[in-house]
Amino acid sequence: MTTQTLPQALTSIEDYLEGEQRGDTKHEFLAGQVVAMVGATRSHALIAGSLHAALLPAARRKGCQLFMADMKVRIDHADESYFYYPDVVLSCATADKHPLYTALPCLIVEVLSPSTERIDTREKLFAYRLLPSLREYLLLRQDCVQADLYQLSNEGRWQHTVFTQADEMLALRCLDVAVSLHDVYADVPELLA
Repeated sequence: MTTQTLPQALTSIEDYLEGEQRGDTKHEFLAGQVVAMVGATRSHALIAGSLHAALLPAARRKGCQLFMADMKVRIDHADESYFYYPDVVLSCATADKHPLYTALPCLIVEVLSPSTERIDTREKLFAYRLLPSLREYLLLRQDCVQADLYQLSNEGRWQHTVFTQADEMLALRCLDVAVSLHDVYADVPELLA
């Protein structure tokens, strides 16, 4: 005998945003469905923090805003809206000033976790690339030194490059800056050994 589950009532964007302001738990919003997020590990937080620290001076020089963990990204597509919380997000668009989310990011970074890797490498890879402002999507592993960088070429095609050596440089076009994987993983030295 199969059991049918009742569909979850859809939540409005306004109710979702209000709930995120009041609640202690972060949630993502997927076309009306609200999904609770899991917490991060120490390695996850250290890797995201190191990248944020490495990029912040360049972001300030360019007049961009760099956010870590608590800024939502809004995606509107085919009459549906989605809100995600990337680990690091960069916006250089002067019109991108909503107090609760960014809708015009140039760079989005996710640190992969076992529980989110499939979503980050498939669902979010597809969803984020729907943003017309996005130029780069960076995925960082937390169990080894590895970066997967997706960059939009001048011809409008997404190119994927994998970096696995600590001395390799991530050339991030949004900020015209290069960051070594060693600097990204510096606070997790067991991965550099």
